[in-house]
Amino acid sequence: MSLYQSVVPILAVFMLTSGCFGRAREGRMSDDDVMRARLVELRQEHRDLDDAIAAMTQSPPYDQIRAQRLKKRKLVLKDVIIRIENQLMPDIIA
Repeated sequence: MSLYQSVVPILAVFMLTSGCFGRAREGRMSDDDVMRARLVELRQEHRDLDDAIAAMTQSPPYDQIRAQRLKKRKLVLKDVIIRIENQLMPDIIA
């Protein structure tokens, strides 16, 4: 996966979660529904990366640079997941 392929979906999520796309039109999914669907996809990708990293590191010698890239991608995904979760369930100070 090229850097472009890994960064573009993340940028799209940031734009979506920051309100760059505006309100959804009637008859379409709401912004919250879109974010929830994206959250499911990101969580699955995060789990898949975890599995890939575990499988890669179990059979030495393995490509350490590739493992580091996968770990970095996993951290970026986690940050995006947390950001979306915070937007969907904001902290309410009582």
